Formats: sequence, structure tokens, C-alpha cells
Amino acid sequence: MDLLNQTLNCFSIQISDLSVGLNPDIFETNVINITILLGGIIYLGSNALSASLTERQQKILGAIQEAEERLQQATARLTESEKQLEQAQLVIASIKTDAEKTATQVKNAILNDGKAEIERLTSSAKSQVTTIEAKVRKQISDYVVALALKRVTLQLEGKLTSNLQQQIIDRNISKLSE
Repeated sequence: MDLLNQTLNCFSIQISDLSVGLNPDIFETNVINITILLGGIIYLGSNALSASLTERQQKILGAIQEAEERLQQATARLTESEKQLEQAQLVIASIKTDAEKTATQVKNAILNDGKAEIERLTSSAKSQVTTIEAKVRKQISDYVVALALKRVTLQLEGKLTSNLQQQIIDRNISKLSE
């Protein structure tokens, strides 16, 4: 802090020493030289500065045009991508519809095959029941015949009359034919 105060004091002393008055002698103060130098710098510097600004302006305009071209290209790609998206959505909808139709057809085919199989099994079961029923009837018939023969044999051994034997045989024959 002390160093700062010393520096400020020295600076204020130097400023007070400079405050001498205005010198009206143009040659002594070099005002003409400074004016010529300043004019030359402005004249020569303005051309260089103007050329630099023109070059910079051209670069900026080129960059703007390039950006506009890229924007147009991006817009064109976006439009193309949107068209492709719409086409893809149409294809997806078509595939979905086809899949639903195919699923319905497969479902109906499976149901029809199942119904046909049920009908076949039912028919087969009925046929087997009929066959078993016929076998049971035959077994019962054979058993009745055997019993009738046994009864006839017993009665014959008991000396049945021929008339009675004929009635038994006729009755058993009529039972068999039923």
C-alpha cells in the first residue's frame, strides 16, 4: 500500500512539472509533421483497411451463401426423409393388415381341422360302440343259445315229447332272429 502511495505522489509531481503553457510555434511543436504523418497513415491505412474489410465481407458473404446452400440441401434431405417415412408407414400398415388376415386364416383353418378331427373321432367312437354292441349281442346270443341248448338237453334227458321239443326250438330260433 505504501508503494502505491509513493508511485501516485511521483506521478502527481511529474504532471505538475509538465503544465507549462501552450507553445504557439508550429515548427517547434511539430504539428505539421504530425498532421502529415497522420494524413499519410489515414490515406494509406484506409486503403489497406478498406481492402481488408472488403476481403472480410467477401468471406462472410461466401460463408452465408454456403450456409444457405447447406440449409437448402438439409431441407431437401428432410423432405426426402419425410417421404420415405410416409412410404415406410404405408408398408408397415400393409404388412400389419396382411399379418392380421393371415392370422385369421390360420385360426379358421385350425378351427376347421379341429372340427373335422372331432367329427372323425366321434364317427370312429360311434363305429366302435356299434361294433362292441354287436359283439355283446353276439355273446349274449351265444350265451342264450348255450343256455337253451343246455335246457333242451336237460329236458330231453327228461324225455320231453317231440311237440314240446319243437316248441322250445321254435321259441329259441325266434329269439335268435330278434
